[in-house]
Amino acid sequence: MEGSSSNGGSGKREEIVDVGSVVEAVTAEEGDAPLYNVESLCMRCGENGITRFLLTLIPHFRKILLSAFECPHCGERNNEVQFAGEIQPRGCCYTLQIPSDNPKMLDRQVVKSESATIKIPELDFEIPPEAQRGSLSTVEGILMRAADELQALQEERRKVSPETAEAIDQFLVKLRACATGESAFTFILDDPAGNSFVENPFAPSSDPSLTIKFYDRTPEQQALLGYLVDSTQIEGTRNEAQAGGNAVVTDQVRGEPHGSVGATAGHRAIAQSSSSEIAEALFRYTAPEEVMTFPSTCGACATKCETRMFVTNIPYFQEVIVMASTCDSCGYRNSELKPGGRISEKGKRISLHVKNVNDLNRDVIKSDTASVKIPELELELASGTLGGLVSTVEGLITKINESLQRVHGFTFGDSLDENRKSKWLDFKEKLDKLLSLEKPWTLILDDALANSFIAPATDDLKDDNQLTFEEYERSWEQNEELGLNDMDTSAADVAYESANNTKVE
Repeated sequence: MEGSSSNGGSGKREEIVDVGSVVEAVTAEEGDAPLYNVESLCMRCGENGITRFLLTLIPHFRKILLSAFECPHCGERNNEVQFAGEIQPRGCCYTLQIPSDNPKMLDRQVVKSESATIKIPELDFEIPPEAQRGSLSTVEGILMRAADELQALQEERRKVSPETAEAIDQFLVKLRACATGESAFTFILDDPAGNSFVENPFAPSSDPSLTIKFYDRTPEQQALLGYLVDSTQIEGTRNEAQAGGNAVVTDQVRGEPHGSVGATAGHRAIAQSSSSEIAEALFRYTAPEEVMTFPSTCGACATKCETRMFVTNIPYFQEVIVMASTCDSCGYRNSELKPGGRISEKGKRISLHVKNVNDLNRDVIKSDTASVKIPELELELASGTLGGLVSTVEGLITKINESLQRVHGFTFGDSLDENRKSKWLDFKEKLDKLLSLEKPWTLILDDALANSFIAPATDDLKDDNQLTFEEYERSWEQNEELGLNDMDTSAADVAYESANNTKVE
């Protein structure tokens, strides 16, 4: 297969290339890739047409490969967007609430990868991944394209099945009403690969109409993305779902000697002969009584790996469960911290006034139910935005910066007007100034389950004047979102009382 490569400049250079050379060029990490023209077969007329490849980077989002085919013989044309980067560790789901008579909502740009599914629950309508492969469009463009594709074969349907054609005509009226803004609807973009995107025009501020959720892929989704998954893993997942999720403890769970994991930091501190680091490493947290190791599945490649877990107590906070997984097959590592014990009766709001470098080094535990607020920047991140996080104040701000740059992909694209571009630049400059401590600022963690924590700078929590903790009663809506309103513990209470009565007798 032959083609040509053209670079911008004073003149155009033509050369013979093959597909392998194109692939190597567009996957290179070097600067701007040239536009490649490759001769390819037209599937409509059977003659040869031209496919153009261009590797480009959507700033702060993903590296994508644009391909456009055109046949000079029959006029056939099509284009496609493919992702040249890696599949993300977690899937993503965007939910956009679009009211009626608001055409601006329909102009939001949408990146739909080849693995993404689009749903409109109000119409019981779903666009599967293979129907509209990778595309860069708007909400209106995606719906109008779907309507046009359904309309294309209506004449043939009327000849074969008039009832079906009539039902589709009625559906097309509803679909076009949504596409033109006459009807309110919900636009859901679900991508297991995590490479899809819906624009937030209010970025970096939150958008009340748009929610983003990240989730772990199932073995079935891993297989659809091309990962090698054992059939036993898929069957095991189905069996667990049928059994109600009851876990079966096997003899593969084993314990390790007391304090073996926590001692690693202590050995390193002793070797460096630093008394302060020795005290910090050995006495900061209580050592785990037992480290448990059990089999699990890698969240990136779905192969079998091991997860280590132990329980420890953090002073001034609570008992927590630390879990860490490593995969020998792909090198993926993951660690998370989960709360131990019962659910708190009240929510907790933690405020820290950051004034010096020591405040930036404070430990921070942010659970996946906690929201983050910085009043000085009018910044608010809803719960679940960054997931669970164990870091420092400085690390948390760095994660927020990276997350905003990654999620809001059209920050500096050609479609962004100058006013919004300058707004982004000003906000990023203010975010960077937080770490330089030019002015004091406030960090607020609001956790409805009270599972978040900021470490005090003093031995006694009461002596830290920059750190405040405030408990509050959760609202009915918060309990509903957390699933607490429907929680029934009556059976467990009866069993607990029965066990206590037996012991007394």
